[in-house]
Amino acid sequence: MRTQLYFDFLNGEGVKSPKHFTNPTDIISTSSIEEVLPCLKRVQQAVNDGSYAAGYVSYEAAPAFDPTYKVNPSVNQPLVWFGIFDHPSKKSFTATGTYETAEWTPLTGKEGYVQNISRIKEAIRQGITYQVNYTIRMRSQFTGDSIAYYKQLAEAQTSNYSAYINDGKHTMISASPELFFHLKDKTIFTKPMKGTASRGNTLPLDIQQKDWLYHSAKNRAENVMIVDLLRNDLGRIAKPGTVKVPKLFSIESYPTVHQMTSTVTAELEETIELPDVFKALFPCGSITGAPKGSTMQIITELEEQPRNVYCGAIGYITPDMEAIFNVPIRTVILDNEKGNATYGVGGGITWDSESEEEYDEVLTKSKILRSEHNHFQLLESIGYTDGEFLVLENHLKRLKKSADYFNFQVDLVEIRKELTNLQQQLTEETKWKIRLLVNKDGSIQLESQPLKESTLPVKIELAAVPVDKDNLFLYHKTTNRSVYQALFQYAGETANDLLLWNQANEITECTTGNIVVEMDGKFYTPPVKCGLLPGTYREDLLNRGIIHERIIYKHEMQQCSGFWMINSVRGWVPIEITGIKKNYTYK
Repeated sequence: MRTQLYFDFLNGEGVKSPKHFTNPTDIISTSSIEEVLPCLKRVQQAVNDGSYAAGYVSYEAAPAFDPTYKVNPSVNQPLVWFGIFDHPSKKSFTATGTYETAEWTPLTGKEGYVQNISRIKEAIRQGITYQVNYTIRMRSQFTGDSIAYYKQLAEAQTSNYSAYINDGKHTMISASPELFFHLKDKTIFTKPMKGTASRGNTLPLDIQQKDWLYHSAKNRAENVMIVDLLRNDLGRIAKPGTVKVPKLFSIESYPTVHQMTSTVTAELEETIELPDVFKALFPCGSITGAPKGSTMQIITELEEQPRNVYCGAIGYITPDMEAIFNVPIRTVILDNEKGNATYGVGGGITWDSESEEEYDEVLTKSKILRSEHNHFQLLESIGYTDGEFLVLENHLKRLKKSADYFNFQVDLVEIRKELTNLQQQLTEETKWKIRLLVNKDGSIQLESQPLKESTLPVKIELAAVPVDKDNLFLYHKTTNRSVYQALFQYAGETANDLLLWNQANEITECTTGNIVVEMDGKFYTPPVKCGLLPGTYREDLLNRGIIHERIIYKHEMQQCSGFWMINSVRGWVPIEITGIKKNYTYK
């Protein structure tokens, strides 16, 4: 299989600077601890001679830099692997096929995980360690185009330090958000990442989660421990007095998690070269814990499988000695021959850690493996009647919230301008449905079509299976409608729509509008927390006091005296639900 490497790293100006390497003139590799440093010296010499070097260092190479660092033996991958190249390739880095992965299975169950957390806490109590970055492995089977898989994971994670390396025997797909170090002109930047919170499904909840992480005493304590460790590590190769921490407790947002990062910088002594940097810093303290030596011993005892490239370093060096390496978290390792896929995931464990919370964090971090966050547009369906866009301000407010959540560019002034231009083309005698589509870069599309009258009441079915109210796309209107489309495979041929419900048997919404029921002479709609879209017409009716929020259970539907689907395009639409008595009053 052809050697191929691709890096999509941020450069010193904070801009992505992709580099693609093929056809190495030499490969420097070893599986021997004794040869790790000599190999890195050969890499340095190749760079000094005007070549590019790109590759990886496995976590198990650590004893080469300090014999007190204990690791599990690695038998599957080289400890060091670098390709030497004359220049980056001008060939495009494109996928040519599709891929499939089987279900991802944790190799450590919850019970074993909790037991190991207890062992870590005992080590903390004895003063052996302050923090342990404990990780587990997940396993799957992979077939197909690994570049397609890389592109899906990298786009889903929107990571700043993603990389693809196919060394012939293995393929490393790294969607890492974490910088190990960036060295340029004898200035080195490190950006340890320690502290995690899951994303909220709506913008207010998401801001709440972000604020919680920033003020979390536990996460700050974890972060400071690693910052201090890196300051000490950098002090071994830095000019006296140049180690600084310009940023502490920054919060970065990714599709499934918020991460706390800090920045540590230093000016290096003139004689320092690549092997010296690795000897001082490797492995990164954010994926070991502190103190590094005794903590790595604990990791070796608790983790049955080697980490290999996971938690090592992946990166490249240019002929002018600019070196950028990531910490390979969020990284899948593929065995090219057997099709085995391995993914490592974990977190920092301290005395204050709760086993249940830590296990939930592991599951949150593994969501990237099944993420659906790529290739969608934000969508607003707007009604136009009698020369007016209905509840337009609610639409624009919801659009802005989703844009902020997903980090989409959006220009509301431009959108208003385009809607005004469209308005000149619409006849006031006709009711219209307007579709506003927004791409990630802020570009927009407007589509309009006359609104056809529906046969009332609309017949719908109760969905055969529940929705998962943790599915992010229930809360945002986008072109990713897979959560709804999947439910129609169970529906009858005559169903115009489905009435959805969640795992707690709470009614949520229809696939094309919110639900309103009449009970005891009042109109009720489920709260958003049940797992539904915050509809713009729903918001308008709530603000005017016409409808009220209430959890509505499936078994209560028989007690209702009326059912409507509501949206801003059609207003109140009376509905009949298969299997529910037809005692309706129409609005």
